[in-house]
Amino acid sequence: MSTDLTASPPAATELHRYAEALLAHLAAKGTAPPAAPSFRDVPGYWLPPAVEALVAILAGEDPLEPLSRAAGRDQQQTALFLCLALAVSGQGSRIHASWLGTAFGELSLDRPVSHGQRSLWLAAARGAYGPAGKIFVLRKLDALAVQEHADPRQWVQAIAPGEPAVVVPPSLVDFPEMAEIPELARPAVAAARLARLRGRCAEITSARQAEHDTAAPLDNASASPAASWAEDEPLAVLRALIGQGGSAGPMASLSSYLLDDLRPGADPHLAAIALHVAAPILRGVAEELEADSRLEPPATLTVPLLGHRILLHPEGPDQASLAAAEESIVTEGVVPRARPWAAMVLIVAGVACFIGAAFATRLLAAAAVAMIGLAGWQLWQRRKLVEADARYVAGQVSELKELAEGAVWALHAYARESDARAKQAAEDAAELTRLIRRGPRAAH
Repeated sequence: MSTDLTASPPAATELHRYAEALLAHLAAKGTAPPAAPSFRDVPGYWLPPAVEALVAILAGEDPLEPLSRAAGRDQQQTALFLCLALAVSGQGSRIHASWLGTAFGELSLDRPVSHGQRSLWLAAARGAYGPAGKIFVLRKLDALAVQEHADPRQWVQAIAPGEPAVVVPPSLVDFPEMAEIPELARPAVAAARLARLRGRCAEITSARQAEHDTAAPLDNASASPAASWAEDEPLAVLRALIGQGGSAGPMASLSSYLLDDLRPGADPHLAAIALHVAAPILRGVAEELEADSRLEPPATLTVPLLGHRILLHPEGPDQASLAAAEESIVTEGVVPRARPWAAMVLIVAGVACFIGAAFATRLLAAAAVAMIGLAGWQLWQRRKLVEADARYVAGQVSELKELAEGAVWALHAYARESDARAKQAAEDAAELTRLIRRGPRAAH
């Protein structure tokens, strides 16, 4: 191609100038420029006859002769150019059914998606080629059986990211640490995750339906040109095809595109197609989550209370574990103290001074009073500390018993909630299945 263009620079300049004007006119108004093309053919180069064929199609004339010449030089590039050019002009319904297959080529899980394939994918999702174009892309994706090579956790994280690590049901609001116990956390987390998935599927499908009901429906019956599109990838690929674009950006894998299309904030048209691909994955995930949400809480459960592990029965806390916890509280709450030797020495010294005062100066009597007084103050301080320890231990034991009783009632409330939770999870799973069963075709 470069040899031919270099051999005829004026022809190449005229061709590129007209092709650039043509794309700008198509994207803005959906029609070819009023002036007739003035470029000359470049031997061996597919673009000149492809442009002639496009102008003939837009004018309602027979494009067979230039189309045959262009396809003979490069069939895939010609088909890609015509499909995208008609799509950005809002006249994608004029393409021939075979052109889309030739332009798109084959998708693979092992190779990146080309920019041309992604632009056709996007145009079809926008409804540029009507329902048939969207179904064409869906069949291409279905043929790859993406769900057989997917990690369900990735897809769940893509469609409903940022889920909380712990779900605290109403029955455990006063005991949030119990919500982290696996036997209690698993059903609650499963039900919450299932509800989030249902919400996201409803969001995707309702956005698609709302778009379908607007003045610019998915089948593009209004023939809206690309100026009304939010995406410019088809135009960027067209500019690259006529030699006006810069270097192509990096290509992504098929799974990367699908996961990005599922994330919140993605284009609703692309999200609807990605949801169709993810449907088998989500159905399996929904079944697992529903089964987890129906798990019955255990009859007995060991819970952490005040740093102690207490075994709870339906009729009340286990007395043996309570006794062990009380013993631990006493052991940790009472500070070991040595005998009050200093006070004893002061008392003995004080008594000695009293005795000495009877035979000597009265100063010994004053010293005796001071020493006995100091000893009494030390003994009083020691008694206050012992009483404080006893009050702390009694308070901790009382609080532990109250918490244990409250935890038993919380478990009863959790068990009562499990029926309602399982029922709601079943409804969520059924609605999720209904939403993804409808698929993108339901909009037509």
